[in-house]
Order: sequence, then C-alpha cells, then structure tokens
Amino acid sequence: MQFLTAENLKNPRLAHGFFGRPGGVSTGVYAGLNCGPGSGDDRDAVIENRRRAMEALGGATLVTCYQVHSATAVTVTAPWEIGEAPQADAMVTNLPHVALGILTADCAPVLLTDTEAGVIGAAHAGWKGAIGGVTDAAIAAMEALGAQRSRIAAAIGPCIAQASYEVDAGFRTRFLDAAADNDAFFTQGLRDGHFHFDLESYVVRRLTAAGVSDILPLRCDTYADSEGFFSFRRATHRREPDYGRDLSAIVLK
Repeated sequence: MQFLTAENLKNPRLAHGFFGRPGGVSTGVYAGLNCGPGSGDDRDAVIENRRRAMEALGGATLVTCYQVHSATAVTVTAPWEIGEAPQADAMVTNLPHVALGILTADCAPVLLTDTEAGVIGAAHAGWKGAIGGVTDAAIAAMEALGAQRSRIAAAIGPCIAQASYEVDAGFRTRFLDAAADNDAFFTQGLRDGHFHFDLESYVVRRLTAAGVSDILPLRCDTYADSEGFFSFRRATHRREPDYGRDLSAIVLK
C-alpha cells in the first residue's frame, strides 16, 4: 500500500499515513482508495478501502467524523461506527489502537502528536475551519489529555496548493478582516479581482501562533496530481458528478 509519511511524526509509539488514490478497489470517478462514506461510492468498496488503509498502518480501528468545516474538536473515548460519527472537524485521543482519520479532497489534513504524553490529534483544515480555529481547538483538546503544546509535532498532509487555488476578492477580504497580515497568503490571480490563496502556509501560521514549533508541511498539491489524490476542485472543473476522499490517519500503538 502506497502512502506518505512525515519525518517529524515517525516514532516507535505511533503509526501514521497520508493516503491518496493508489491501492483501493473503488472504480469510476472514485477509482482508487476512496475512504469517504459521504461520497456516492459503493459502501462495501469504501469499507474495504478503509480496512486496507488500517492494515497498512499495522492494524487499528478507524474513526472519522462527520466533517462540517467547523472548529469543533472531540475527544475519542471509544470507537464509533460510520453512521454514528459526531459532527466535528478535529479529534484527539490517548487510546491505543484507535486511528484518528481525516477525510479530504483539497482541504488540509493536520496530524498531531505529543508522543511523550501519549496523546494524538487530527484536524480537517479547510479554509473555514482554518480561519475559525480548528487547529487551536485540537491543540486545546490535546492539552486537556495531558499534552503540552511545546512538545507537539504537527504535519500538514496533501492539500490544494496556492498555484491551484484561485479565490475571489470577497474570500480574501474575510482573511484581511481577521488579520491584516493575512495578505501574505495571497498573490494576484489569473483573472481580475481574483487571487491565489496559500492554505497550507496559513495553517502553518496558525499552528505557529498556537505555540507549536515542530511543523512539517508535505507540499503535495491534490489538485495538480490527478493520479495521486482526489480533488473536489478538479472534479468540479471537469464537471464530474462526485469525487473521492483521501484519508490521513494517526494511531498510538
């Protein structure tokens, strides 16, 4: 099974992986390792894809949230079934063998660990969640389990790159209203009144501002790599009826 890892998360006490399209059983527009039960893909195929991903991480029970682009973080005290997932965009736990999974198709998946404390976290940082503080919520929830933000290592997985992410002036204004120095994350777009937004670097800034210093962005563009990753924006531009979801997961052994 092919997947990416982050050097700063490698530790004998945990396993993690940023999975893309390779290695799955789904077909059509979902071809590959579509792990999103919210897609229109065959449910059995999605379940098999999720099983394969967990097998690649050494065996674990996968939990994913019903993601709503919020800044809500939940603490996982026991695994849940797919249909029982809470509405949230970040999870933390200190339970072994429970994998925290984030589903994305251009948004930024963020995996976090304080391995000394035995606490892990995962966040789904689309632009709404990122500006709303989803990574801050994840860090606070980790602290409630005994983590220290000065010890937290964070990795930002494959997401849409700035060159592929053109937005309108209203989008940019939201960020400038939040903080004037957010202008650093925008460059002039190809069309008048449009800009390119650097989601990944913005998430790095949010993590840094929260007191996390060990941060590794993987710099993989989900939009540009059609063989490697699913992308909502690419599917939209191609007028495809739906799209698959990439899985990023972290688990304590």
